[in-house]
Amino acid sequence: MDIGALSQKFGVNAEVGEGVFPRFLQSVAGKKVLVVTDENTLPISQKIVTSLEGCGAHVLPLSFAEREPVADEKTVEAARKAGENADYLLAVGAGTLNDVCKRAGFLLQKPSGVYATAPSMDGFTSGVTPLIENGFKITRNAQVAKDVLIDYSVLKAAPRMMIGAGVGDILAKYCCLTDWRISHILTGEAYNTEAADLMYEAVKACDESVPALINGEEKGVEMLMNALLISGYAMVIAGNSRPASGAEHHMSHFLEMDFLRRGERIPLHGVKVGLGTAVSLWLYHHSKEFPAFEGCEKVYEEAEKLPKPQYVLQILGSLGCPVRFSELGVSRETVKNMLFEAYKIRDRFTILTLYCTKGFMKEAAEPILDAFY
Repeated sequence: MDIGALSQKFGVNAEVGEGVFPRFLQSVAGKKVLVVTDENTLPISQKIVTSLEGCGAHVLPLSFAEREPVADEKTVEAARKAGENADYLLAVGAGTLNDVCKRAGFLLQKPSGVYATAPSMDGFTSGVTPLIENGFKITRNAQVAKDVLIDYSVLKAAPRMMIGAGVGDILAKYCCLTDWRISHILTGEAYNTEAADLMYEAVKACDESVPALINGEEKGVEMLMNALLISGYAMVIAGNSRPASGAEHHMSHFLEMDFLRRGERIPLHGVKVGLGTAVSLWLYHHSKEFPAFEGCEKVYEEAEKLPKPQYVLQILGSLGCPVRFSELGVSRETVKNMLFEAYKIRDRFTILTLYCTKGFMKEAAEPILDAFY
């Protein structure tokens, strides 16, 4: 798995450096670059701003006052408006700011990139972006980042829980790839083997590097970041987010909208996804306990290939992440509603869809809540 060759294939400059990135700087020399930060990443931005000014680029700053801005209509519009006078949009951050710049660049038809500050999610190189619009989670088209600038000294220094969130987002692929396969088997949904195989290879490589991540080794961060980049490429190949998002993401989105309605701080995407992954794994491993259905033997066969929920929770816990929904600040009733309603968020067949449409969730809900709430 040559990440350099893969990035080149998709036209992405995935460049590694320590604040200085020759290929990127050469491409923006003399141009106006909108540098988008928030309260957390503004101090980190100085290294890349110095490099930009050193190559003759004119830096246009846009810093959101919040420590954790939300990727919604307001932030996208602020970036779009600020980017009207720029030649290039550069996010200094991870999930939210990357999503905002990719979407704003798409609307402006101007290139964008990201100076990654944490290996916390898998949207760096995807061609879509999840946004909050009118209080709902909506996936919108975006452009694939032209540049992903990687300074491992910065990524390694990211908060441990953000690294854990990235691991949660990658371990989720065990489930979402299985969701995709069972949908192909049970509903006839198209299945892209190239995208799925690429994603699975990256998941295995990242999984094997978990001990290095737990020990704080740079090699572990490198393997995690590679997997996060590959996840985006797999989505581009598939033409949608299927290789990277299944029931576990639907559960995360359901909870995110609950936090928004209550005006509360939203926990990290990968943290919520990691807990959703544990639930999906439970659903797969307990599927034999419910009445048989057409195609059930194939589902049982797929379930046998999956890790157990405790495996994922143990890894997340070792990286400082919550291992029960109660630690997120949501009620037991909200999590119960999530089990019955989250499958409706996307028109996409998953193990959660199976349980809810077959009526299995009525019996499964309380054991799940006892195990994970």
